[in-house]
Amino acid sequence: MRNLCLLAICLLFGLNSNGQDKAPAYPLITHDAYFSIWSFSDQLNQSATKHWTGKEQSLLGVIKVDDKFYRFLGAETKAYKAILPVADEQNYQASYTFSKPEESWNTLAFNDSDWKKDNAPFGDDNSAKTKWNTDDLYFRRKFSVSDVSPAKKYLKLNHDDNVIVFLNSKIIYQKRGYVSDYIYLPIPDGVLKTGENILAINCKNTAGGRHLDAGIVEELPSGTNIAPATQTNVTVEATKTNYTFTCGKVNLKVTFTSPLLLNDIKLSARPISYIGYTVKSTDSKAHKVDVYFSASSNLAVNTPGQEVSAWKNIKNNLSILKAGTVEQPILKKRGDDVRIDWGYMYVAVPSKFNAKQFIGQQSANLKSFVGAQYPMKSEVLKSRTLDLSSVIPFGSVTSTPVEKYILLGYDDLKPVEYFGEKLSPVWNQSGKENFEGLLAKANGEYEELKAKTSAFDAKLYADAKKAGGVEYADLCKLAYRQSVAAHKIVYAPNGDILFLSKENFSNGSINTVDVTYPSAPQYLVYNPELLKGMLNGIFYYSESGKWKKPFAAHDLGTYPLANGQTYGEDMPVEEAGNMIILTAAITKAEGNAKYAEKHWEVMSVWADYLLREGFDPANQLCTDDFAGHLARNSNLSVKAIVALGGYAQMAEKLGKTEIAAKYRTAALEMAKNWMKLADDGDHYALTFNDKNTWSQKYNLVWDKLLKLDLFPSEVYKKEINFYLTKQKDFGLPLDSRRTYTKSDWIMWTATLADNEADFQKFIRPIYKYATETVSRVPLSDWHETINGKMTGFQARSVVGGYFIKLLADKWNIK
Repeated sequence: MRNLCLLAICLLFGLNSNGQDKAPAYPLITHDAYFSIWSFSDQLNQSATKHWTGKEQSLLGVIKVDDKFYRFLGAETKAYKAILPVADEQNYQASYTFSKPEESWNTLAFNDSDWKKDNAPFGDDNSAKTKWNTDDLYFRRKFSVSDVSPAKKYLKLNHDDNVIVFLNSKIIYQKRGYVSDYIYLPIPDGVLKTGENILAINCKNTAGGRHLDAGIVEELPSGTNIAPATQTNVTVEATKTNYTFTCGKVNLKVTFTSPLLLNDIKLSARPISYIGYTVKSTDSKAHKVDVYFSASSNLAVNTPGQEVSAWKNIKNNLSILKAGTVEQPILKKRGDDVRIDWGYMYVAVPSKFNAKQFIGQQSANLKSFVGAQYPMKSEVLKSRTLDLSSVIPFGSVTSTPVEKYILLGYDDLKPVEYFGEKLSPVWNQSGKENFEGLLAKANGEYEELKAKTSAFDAKLYADAKKAGGVEYADLCKLAYRQSVAAHKIVYAPNGDILFLSKENFSNGSINTVDVTYPSAPQYLVYNPELLKGMLNGIFYYSESGKWKKPFAAHDLGTYPLANGQTYGEDMPVEEAGNMIILTAAITKAEGNAKYAEKHWEVMSVWADYLLREGFDPANQLCTDDFAGHLARNSNLSVKAIVALGGYAQMAEKLGKTEIAAKYRTAALEMAKNWMKLADDGDHYALTFNDKNTWSQKYNLVWDKLLKLDLFPSEVYKKEINFYLTKQKDFGLPLDSRRTYTKSDWIMWTATLADNEADFQKFIRPIYKYATETVSRVPLSDWHETINGKMTGFQARSVVGGYFIKLLADKWNIK
């Protein structure tokens, strides 16, 4: 009966279950900035799965049909044998100098006896065993090879910054810039020799940190020869990604579900995803089927060289595998291109499925599956890069579909530090719960959540399609999980909800106000409490006296440490305007001003600042800080004007009629003057003092959505008509300075259009970018409109801004 209901829902809302979706990267496991795994290929078995940062976090899936094996998920991780170990494999010493040596310094014959010799790696951070604080480092390692095998050899290198690498006096690699982890670079045949060799490197610091570690490895042959399954379809929905495969005479459907139903905060904060497998015969005959799944312990490390331990047990009718680092440095690392290395990953299978579970190296585990000889160890301690593997028997499968599933979870123990206090996860506020119990609860809710997520996905798609068309709906369902998974839900010591964003591949800030601002529409649509969670920490920062400036802070720190702003420069008009506008949006969404009343005192300080400084902003940064400083920014002026209008609107709701009249009158006068100062004939200029320029005035959208009526609709129309003359193949540029754009802002700009045809003209190029870009990473919001390549940023929360048109539709704004 339930399946019939779901089918009816799908038909009712026009859910396309046959069409194939295209994405820059495909979300698989999406919970927060640390627990976020993606496929960067159109074929699920084309490449190893990765964390959103691009570092490998392998999930591997193989199906056995009768006596044949087919790989459907991920690719086998390459295995290497060290010829010349690096520091994460073995302690070693290298000869070095900071002074420029003779020309022959990179030759085997060079005498380096007067050079220093010390432990690697070299650098100026905590990981360095030998401190390097000068501009140049010259590095030499002599080594002997008894026999050069025909196997492929690689330089294993981690460097910061510019580097030139010589092997036996020949340049085998050079690069300007740095890398953030070890890279593997093929060594040309014939360069490595039997007998004595010399690896010589010059690394030059240009800015920021310093680091060097280098060695040589040999690629090991794959342990198995498993054929790839044939992928026949992939669809991305708001809460799940579905793949279908042909595996001999069996069809396989694999569904990755992260049940992020935002009306249920506890569920959304629960870091457990489901991977479902449905199999059926295609030839009306019975076939014996087993499904193999493994997850790498790299899910629980920052770098693969970190030691891990793993265990297995049975509890609460679940067979469970668990792994984590030996060190467990809770909340010791912060930054952007950083992965979690504390807490524990879990793979759980319901006991009723009679799964075999085991722990070991990936190649050995695959051999165990192929040979049906499973290791019996219940724990593996102090190892590196283990696979947690499960074999689920499906028995004899016919044309009647059979479904089984696993649960993949992550217990981060203490996810965030908030003004000096390490906060607990939402599911363990009491400190008395255990993750095995949470897994049991998630297991018991599987069927219920399968139905709820399917119904939600269908409704989201139908609502978005009604608001903005098919391509718009496709963009919304692609953005949904990405936006949520760039946040963490926790509770502050005073009980306030905190929904803390991370500026992924931007600067790693936590709870950035001008990231909250573009992300807000998704949460205004699905749960304004979460938008409050994005504002609460910033309000507290000012109201506690910790932040003393007359405008809002830019951020609360660097993820995951929310102990106070770490960004080097303020954005006064930007952040004050954002906070007031979003509070006005919450007021509209809830139909009352209770939240505004709670924070009225500090908002009044910010409103006064905008009244004094907002109309004609000084030379300062705005949210588009990558474009540089700008004085007299007309779009930033719009933000200040709209914020003051929103402040007046909230004052009116609170019965503060004199304040409402004062600020509305001021905002109206500012809008009138803005139209004169910014006027540039057929459009409005980028800055008040620089005509023959232009910019997207995306901040105007809140004048429309909040029905402030500060600017005549003719202003919107004039801008829209002009923008349509500036469109490129992959979107509308941000402004006249460059051809790159921000897709979230285009969505806001498009929502200013007063007709469907104009709206679609803005949406189609964004859709073209999302489906045709060669930048295979989780959706970047900053891309080139000429060629569709990402400029920077990826996997950020701001794609929640795509929901602005759906929000307008919900609020009945035409």
